Amino acid sequence: MSGVWVSKNGVVRLEENPAGEREGSKGRRRVLVHVESNEVMASYCVLESKLLSLGWERFYDDPDLLRFHRRSSSVDLICLPKDFKQFRSMHMYDIVIKNPNQFEVREI
Repeated sequence: MSGVWVSKNGVVRLEENPAGEREGSKGRRRVLVHVESNEVMASYCVLESKLLSLGWERFYDDPDLLRFHRRSSSVDLICLPKDFKQFRSMHMYDIVIKNPNQFEVREI
């Protein structure tokens, strides 16, 4: 992961390397891959079906975000931008961390 960890108002988050984002067209691009099927998550439709099969439920309460929650855990929440074009590696790594051995991020 490239970037800088930033703390703001008590919340720590990873800010991606802006230069790395700009160089994406020249360099390698990151994709989220479902390990078992070796399928690249090329749309939210595909990603949602994988998450639902892993026990995640979709919240429809926010029109600007796609939110998924695990009923079995009160702390697991995945928030994604509504537009797939805004889906960045920080979102991919969030999914990987919350679904160990199910997803991985690869550079292509």
